Amino acid sequence: MENSELLIRILLCALLGGLIGLERELSEHHAGFRTHVLVALGAGLFTLAGVHAMEAYSRAGAPVDPTRIAAQVVTGIGFLGAGTILRQGATVRGLTTAASLWVTAAIGTAVGLGFLLGATATTIAALIALVVLRWIERHLFGTDDRDEDPDRL
Repeated sequence: MENSELLIRILLCALLGGLIGLERELSEHHAGFRTHVLVALGAGLFTLAGVHAMEAYSRAGAPVDPTRIAAQVVTGIGFLGAGTILRQGATVRGLTTAASLWVTAAIGTAVGLGFLLGATATTIAALIALVVLRWIERHLFGTDDRDEDPDRL
């Protein structure tokens, strides 16, 4: 992989993760802009490391699967996401934030593998889910995701 392509992928991870994080930040959730940028960057770098290993070791004849490292991103993000979910009595809070972290990791992984269109389309779909569907929930069902986080005003 060329250095310019590597840099573009890393920057795209930061941009796409940052877009989702910006929405979370503007909605005043704990896992906001910086957290989502870091999740996308980390997932992207782990995946790029797998791609790099495949390129380097396959020339030596060793079988390498870049998706093995990417698969571990899924496991690792589960722990981070679980830390954002809180239970207060019968109410569970933080599920949307955990899901946004999970999809941000998937976006970083896709960028790392070079699936740029899929990552960009998923970012757009995630933003629609976070912004447009929140508006629909508020207006049709009278719910508000501010109820999701007890520390928000």
